[in-house]
Amino acid sequence: MDKAALKERILGLVTDAEFQENKQFPMFVIPPDKMHALAVRLKEDPDLSFDYLFCLSGVDMLKYFEVVYHMESTTLQHQLVLKVRTADRENAAVDTVCDIWRTAELHEREVYDLLGVKFNNHPDLRRFFLEENWKGHPLRKDYVDEVNIVEL
Repeated sequence: MDKAALKERILGLVTDAEFQENKQFPMFVIPPDKMHALAVRLKEDPDLSFDYLFCLSGVDMLKYFEVVYHMESTTLQHQLVLKVRTADRENAAVDTVCDIWRTAELHEREVYDLLGVKFNNHPDLRRFFLEENWKGHPLRKDYVDEVNIVEL
């Protein structure tokens, strides 16, 4: 499926999705409450067949966080990027997709560890890189570490 067809299809599935121009991938901002259902559809629909989530990352946008999903259909050879924005910074949470793509399990733990975004229904949400008693989330733009910080 080419980019134009993917754009039409995604906007048909989620009418309140926001399309963002991108030269490499069709990119959409999806409302958080619709992401999980869309992800199921993207994987199970034979015309879409997104069977590989190759990257899941978090971005601190100061007022909210974005969780960014890069996926591919290895059989149909098309790719897609979806973004979900959290409602707020203090209680940042989105639904897990590790029940759909197993690769998401560790990616979600990384985003949780470094940014503090919680993934609802994740089977093992705990820190991934840092010790359990670590205070804060070091990839947040407002994070301050008085002991380990290096300033120029």
